[in-house]
This record gives sequence, structure tokens and C-alpha cells, in this order.
Amino acid sequence: MDAYEYSEMLKSLNIKMDNITHIVKPDILMTRLKEIEELQQDSNFWNDSGNVAKIGQEKTRTERVLAKYNSALNALRDGVEYFELAKSEKDEETLEMLFEDATSLENAIHSLEIEMMLSGKHDSANAIVTIHPGAGGTESQDWASMLYRMYLRWAERHDFKVEELDYQAGEEAGIKDATFIIKGENAYGYLKVENGIHRLVRISPFDSNAKRHTSFTSVMVSPEIEDDVDLTIEDKDIRIDTYRASGAGGQHVNKTESAIRITHIPTNIVVQCQNDRSQHKNKASAMKMLKSRLYEYEMAKKQAEIDGIEKSEIGWGHQIRSYVLAPYQQVKDSRSNQAFSNVDAILDGDIDAILEGVLISQAK
Repeated sequence: MDAYEYSEMLKSLNIKMDNITHIVKPDILMTRLKEIEELQQDSNFWNDSGNVAKIGQEKTRTERVLAKYNSALNALRDGVEYFELAKSEKDEETLEMLFEDATSLENAIHSLEIEMMLSGKHDSANAIVTIHPGAGGTESQDWASMLYRMYLRWAERHDFKVEELDYQAGEEAGIKDATFIIKGENAYGYLKVENGIHRLVRISPFDSNAKRHTSFTSVMVSPEIEDDVDLTIEDKDIRIDTYRASGAGGQHVNKTESAIRITHIPTNIVVQCQNDRSQHKNKASAMKMLKSRLYEYEMAKKQAEIDGIEKSEIGWGHQIRSYVLAPYQQVKDSRSNQAFSNVDAILDGDIDAILEGVLISQAK
């Protein structure tokens, strides 16, 4: 990088920072922090444990955003100031140091830019992920298990916790269904862009003729919403079925019908849970999953009305990404139109660049 390139980079970053400032509204956040501190000084405030937790989370989130914003802003200001000073004094050593730190400066502002895109009502929530293979038997079920592993590895890379709610293994390989919660800051904000159909093209390991196969798997992501969300589920609108929980190979975990399947009749949304030996706990988890799925469904329907999409088009049946393993290797997202060649790393959970690319393209 030379002085001209560094100067142009600073101009671009200043424009980004101005846009971020408009979104962050740091003065308003500072005022809100003072309000929270005044609330916490009132002894009556601590009587409502639910509100205490909610306000505490808001304070932590606000402090983190402000700290990140101020850090990026100060780094950018320092970069501009040192650059102008070094350029005027022809200080080659300082200029070289600034050029070496340019990537770190860009990354800091890029990270802040992404965080601002995760400011939706439930973006900070945990993510409930359901993976369901399409038609194709073992081939699609194996593809579903590959995606399942990809998301688990992504969660591991971010030190997020994973709680399995339902897992049904395929007879020969792969999975028939899997539902799990990824618990961590902005888990839903990132993974919400994974909603849709994922397409795989590869030489099938299950085909003795080594032919190329195309498989499809749907991924559904919804936020783990709080109980205070205004969403009522009528008893008449749901059907609850119980069945015997089972693990890999069809072996029974226990001899009672503790697994729960709930069907929401008006929308035909189905959720199921079998991770606990207690039918009561599985039912509670399944109801939480249903509430989250219904909330996501209603939000998607409202957005579709705004975008002028027909109701019949609403749903998960749209291909969002292709993973090609043969005859070449490439992962391409249809929304950001970005293509990636590091297929092995992506299937090992290195999907941040893909997720951020979609978030940026949707923001535009």
C-alpha cells in the first residue's frame, strides 16, 4: 500500500463511519445509559427480577456497542491525524507503520458495520435451527448431516453453546431431522440468513457408478423469543402427538412415549422434541419452538406484503446457496452473488464471510 491508496482508504472509511454514526446515535445511547444507572439506584427497581435481567442485558449490549464504536472512531481519527502529520514531515517510518496497520483499521470498522446490521428486535437472541433433508433418501440425509456439522462447528468457533432438541438419524447414513438451539450473542442475527434451501452437487459416495448427484436440504432458523412476546396459540389450533423417543439406529432411549410432536393446523408448521426423558419438559420445549416458528412466519408474511410478494410464495422453498464439490469446487450464494472456493473450510464451519456478505447485500 502507498500513500495514495491509504488516503483513499481513509476517505472510504470516513464515509462508512458517518453512516455508522447515523445508525448508532451515540448521544442517545449515552443518555439511555444514564437513565439505566438512575433506575438501578432506585431500591424498588431490584424487586422485579425479570425486569432487572432485561435492563441488565440492555445495559451490557449498549455499553458494548458504545465501546466498539468509540474504539473504531478513535482508531480512524488517529489514522487520519498521524497520516497527515507523517506525510507533511515525510516520516517514512510512521507511514510504513500506518500502512501495515491499515488492515486492522478496516477490520475494526467492518466489524462495527456488521454489528449495526444486527440491531433488529430479535437479532441478539439465540437461534433455533431445524434441518430437514429433501427428497433423495440417503443422499439428501447425508447432505443434511453435513450442514448439521457445519453449523455446530460454526457455533464452536464462536464459543456458542448448542442444545439439541430433536435428532432423528437416517437408516443408512445422515439424518432425517434435527433441531437444536445455538446460544450466543447475535446467533439469530447471523443465522437468520440461512433460512432456505441449500443445494449440493457432488460425486455421490453412495453411488457405485460414481455419478454426480444433486441434493437439497431445507434450513429453518427462528429466534428463541421471550415469553413477553404477544403471540397467542389457541388449543384448538394445535394437535399434539406423543411417540417413543429414539436415538441412532432406532434404539429406544426409554420405554415411555416422552417425545412430543406439535402440529399448528392453520399454518401446518410442525415441531418436535425428544431431548429429555420428561414428556412435560419436551412439551414445554416444543411449545417454545412453535412460538418462535410462528413469530418468524408472521414476520416473513408481513415483509412479503411490504415487498409485494404473493402469499403463496411465502415459505422456505427457495434456493439460497449452492455447494458444488464436483467437477469443480465452489460455494455460491444467490443473494450476495458471492462465490467462494474454500469449500472444505466452509463445510467445517468457516461461514462468517458468507453470512456477512448476505447481511451487507440485504442492507443495500
